[in-house]
Amino acid sequence: MMRRRSVGRRVVRTAATTAVVVGTAGAVSHHQQNKYAQKEAAAQQQYDQAYQQGAADAQQQAPPPEQYAAPVEPAPAAGTDLTSQLKQLAQLHDSGILTDEEFAAAKQKLLAG
Repeated sequence: MMRRRSVGRRVVRTAATTAVVVGTAGAVSHHQQNKYAQKEAAAQQQYDQAYQQGAADAQQQAPPPEQYAAPVEPAPAAGTDLTSQLKQLAQLHDSGILTDEEFAAAKQKLLAG
């Protein structure tokens, strides 16, 4: 009978030890997860603050939206100087925008009109 009680006590002791070890491991794991979550939240908060500061700085440095638009040049009047139009065509031809044929046709149109 003595033997039975000692076996039973060993089983209970082993089960209790296992429960303590598992409980401790769970607590440590939970603590580590909380620690990492707090570090991640702090890093995210720093990132958000830096982003907001950068956005505010950029907004202060940016010119007003009306300065983004290209300046509007008035359309040439109907009786524009023929020489200025020919010079403009020559510049387009020299820069390679107009081919020889296109330049000749545009020049002929100007001289005829």
